[in-house]
Parts: sequence; C-alpha cells; structure tokens
Amino acid sequence: MTIVNGEEVVNNKQVILREYVSGYPKESDMYVTTGTVKLKVPEGSNAVLVKNLYLSCDPYMRNRMKPATESYIGSYTQGSPIDGHGVGKVLDSAHPKFKQGDLVWGVTGWEEYSLITQTDYLFKIEHTDVPLSYYTGILGMPGMTAYGGFYEVCSPKKGEYVFISAASGAVGQLVGQFAKLLGCFVVGSAGSKEKVDLLKNKFGFDEAFNYKEEPDLDAALKRYFPEGIDIYFENVGGKTLDAVLLNMRAHGRISVCGMISQYNLDELEGVKNLVLIIAKRIRMQGFIAFDYYHLYPKFLDTVLSGIREGKIVYVEDIAEGLENGPAALVGLFSGRNVGKQVVMVARE
Repeated sequence: MTIVNGEEVVNNKQVILREYVSGYPKESDMYVTTGTVKLKVPEGSNAVLVKNLYLSCDPYMRNRMKPATESYIGSYTQGSPIDGHGVGKVLDSAHPKFKQGDLVWGVTGWEEYSLITQTDYLFKIEHTDVPLSYYTGILGMPGMTAYGGFYEVCSPKKGEYVFISAASGAVGQLVGQFAKLLGCFVVGSAGSKEKVDLLKNKFGFDEAFNYKEEPDLDAALKRYFPEGIDIYFENVGGKTLDAVLLNMRAHGRISVCGMISQYNLDELEGVKNLVLIIAKRIRMQGFIAFDYYHLYPKFLDTVLSGIREGKIVYVEDIAEGLENGPAALVGLFSGRNVGKQVVMVARE
C-alpha cells in the first residue's frame, strides 16, 4: 500500500482482453497485468469498492469477447479488464444499502479490487453457513437461471419427462435436482464418463449419457424417452436441439438457457426440425436470469433449505489465483471443468 495525494492506493492485478476473438478462445486472448486502485470511493458517488474473493466462469462471457452483437449484454472493451459475476467483501461504500465489511455478490471486474458503480444487481449476502463460492453458482446467477428457466418458463408437472443438455454444468446439475424433487423422470447428457457418473450417482438423475459416444442422438433420445420428452432445458443448441425436436411430445416446453455449441462458430449451424414446433404445439422460449431476479428471496429460501437438508447438492471446480482465470474460462468450451467453474481470487 502507498499514499498518493493523501489517499491509500494498492496494486490491483487484472485480467485484460487483448483483442476480440474469432473461433475458440485461447488463454493468450487475455493477459494479466497490475494496475492500481484507490481504497476510497469517489466523493459524491453511489459506488461500492470491493475486494474480490471468487469469480464465476460462465459461457455467456464468450459472446462478450466478440465485437458488438445483438445480445442482451454489451461486448468487452479491448485493452480493459473483463467482468462477470463474483463474490466480494466491501472495503468502502457510498451506497446506503452496503457498508464496510458486508459480503456481496453481483457483477464485478476480473481483478483483485473493483469499484462497482452499477449496483442494481448487487446483493448483500446474509447467509454464510454455506460456502461463499456458492454465490457464484447455485445461490447466484446460474442458480436463478435454473430456477427461472425450469419453474417459470417450463411450468413443470409431477411425472413429466425432462431432458437436460450440458447437465453437469453450473445450471444443469441444479435443474435436474429441481425436476427430481418435483417427481419427474430426468435424463441428462454430458461430455465424459466422469460427468455421467456424477449425474447418476451424485445428482440423482434417472439416466445420463455421454453425447460424444452417441453417433445418433435421435436414436439415443428414443432409447431414453420411448414416450417422448415433455421438457427440454436447452444449454447446447445445434445438432442436439435438432434431435430433441424429433422427440418432443405434444405441448412440450423448451427453455432456452444457452447454446454453447454455437458460441465459437463463425457461421452458426442451422436447425432443420423447427417445423415440428407447429404440429407438436411446442412452446420454445429464451430467457435470461435477470428476468427472474425479483424472485430471488423465494429462490434463496427454497435452495438454502434444500442444501441444509441434504436434498440439493452442488459440485464446483475451483481454480486458485486470478492468474489462472483465463485458463479456467477458456476450459469451459472444451468441457475441461467438472461442475461449476470458479476462480478463487482471495480468501477473506
């Protein structure tokens, strides 16, 4: 720490986007550098200064590495720190809702310290009897994605047939458990034997399969769903979506959370079976977690109770050190992580 013009200033390690990315992202598309930050918020602001503890690696961040697109969130700025969801400890605050020492989760920079000026989606953490890292996943944005996408978009009923792609990821593992608690039949797909074993033995899915070992996804789905699929929680897109459409039941619902198979393609794959939406009267709806943040208190009560009672479990893959953040983020797109990918920046 140094004193500059009477103010405390500390070094601030940051992850910077080098340039916009085409194709699969690489670690070299980002670099780690050290800047400085003042330990007091600017006078007259409504800002919050946090020390970042955990950062979330999420697939949507890939699209922000592209030039401006028709997305719900803007592109990163080349030569500037990237940002995403994280957990931090408040060091200084000019905001009436937050005070020094509070633990918070929300959108923050990929750096050791962040001055947060947009506080609409910054939440104070009241429950610390669970790991703080959970607020990057099961109790944060991915958890709200699972909750809103399953309960609000899919309108599930007991006994329905549910399929989840990328099922061992941050969102999918929770959707599957929600569905099982409701009394549904649940099948998930993942990309390795280890992940398939997790789905069946840890998360309680009825069945799971490695999509890489299924040359004919249509045949695989017919094997697991001989009577068809009522609900599909979409995380992948492309060929998987095409195969699912062939196997949906009448009045089925498809909740579109993401399409990770398409994010690194310069030319997106077409989907040939969309015409089936008409005859089968399928409802297919895209959404983002922010649509359901007004339900966060209800969601938190539900999921915390499930965790405490052992009815809901969660698996994380934690990379230690901000310098390992780029590798952790890039690893999402090759399926290197097992469970929710988190970067630990610092312990409290």
